[in-house]
Amino acid sequence: MEKKHILIICQHFYPENFRINDMAYEWVKRGYKVTAVTGTPNYPTGKYFPGYSWFKNTKETHNGVDIYRIPLIAPGHTKLGLVLNYYSFPFFGFWWQLFSRIKADEVFMFETSPMHQCKVGVRFAKRHKIPCYLYVQDLWPENLEMITGIHSPIIIKPIERMVRYIYKGCTHLWGTSPSFVDAIRKYVDPSEHDKVSFWPQYAEEFYQPLPKKKHKGFNVIFTGNIGQAQGLEILPLAARKIREQGIKDIRFTIVGDGRARKSFEESITENGVWDMFEFAGRVTPQEVPALLATGDAAFLSFADDELFAKTIPAKLQSYMACAMPIIASAKGETARVIKEADCGICSDIGDAEELACSILAMSKLSEEKLAKLGNNALKYNKEHFDKKTLMDEMDTYLR
Repeated sequence: MEKKHILIICQHFYPENFRINDMAYEWVKRGYKVTAVTGTPNYPTGKYFPGYSWFKNTKETHNGVDIYRIPLIAPGHTKLGLVLNYYSFPFFGFWWQLFSRIKADEVFMFETSPMHQCKVGVRFAKRHKIPCYLYVQDLWPENLEMITGIHSPIIIKPIERMVRYIYKGCTHLWGTSPSFVDAIRKYVDPSEHDKVSFWPQYAEEFYQPLPKKKHKGFNVIFTGNIGQAQGLEILPLAARKIREQGIKDIRFTIVGDGRARKSFEESITENGVWDMFEFAGRVTPQEVPALLATGDAAFLSFADDELFAKTIPAKLQSYMACAMPIIASAKGETARVIKEADCGICSDIGDAEELACSILAMSKLSEEKLAKLGNNALKYNKEHFDKKTLMDEMDTYLR
């Protein structure tokens, strides 16, 4: 029997680190033929990865996935660059889908911002009369409004029409949280609400608990993108409040990079707490568990925007799979999961005083109590975010 052919269309793919990579590799293991159409890798730094450009490595195969790259303008660190980045993939993708000779049985889109990228997949699926699936990572137009601060109907209404067009062209859609499902359904005809469902992200198999490495003091570790959405500037504010209490044995390890790293470092300088921070830089996902093992608790936060109350960030599952106690500056879905799992402490977004108290409270827990929080996280992850269970569920649609 000939393998079913899944065509993944997404702006970001290997060597950029997104969960769609692992999903694609898993589909190959499960007997699918998988092709990914993506852009020139540049995330999260905004610069092309070494060895890649519009004319270098435009076609390659990795872990059984055939990868085709269409031109993409790297955003750099300017608003104009970001706009050009948002529109370059659908522009070049329009011409690609007109002349592509790829024959697929279904299209699967992994939507990170911008949502414009999904027009490529919807058009391809319509032309070839095949099913089209969409996994929504970023809500639009909400994400655009948060990033740009633009709320004018002149800008937002056309975006809403685009969102409705994309959702209408999909056979089925998934949201990463129950709140995402509700938000997506606002742009879907009521008669089609059943085609929207909840499918949480999972952590890859290499995310697992490792023996703790002994160290002095209490180490809080953050891993992932350093962007505007993460709202990491609250951490230096909390560190300063901890310092003002005369406490010197708490440290923060930051693993990752991103467009907001400079402003984050400026915040550390302004608060005079550089001696409490250490930057490990950008690492591969496979290196993260060993780094988490050097920490006593894992940290995540969001910028102060209602959009993030609806979000369950991918790093939450990664932390939980590594049995990490969690300290969060969050609300909504993330706060719900941490409370249900009984795996950490969650303070309100933007409240540095409360965050400082949360960090201090967890730093005073015994090793046994910290281990219990970590085990609670691991148990919840296995019950709610198990990879095999979720991929089996996805199979019922794709097959």
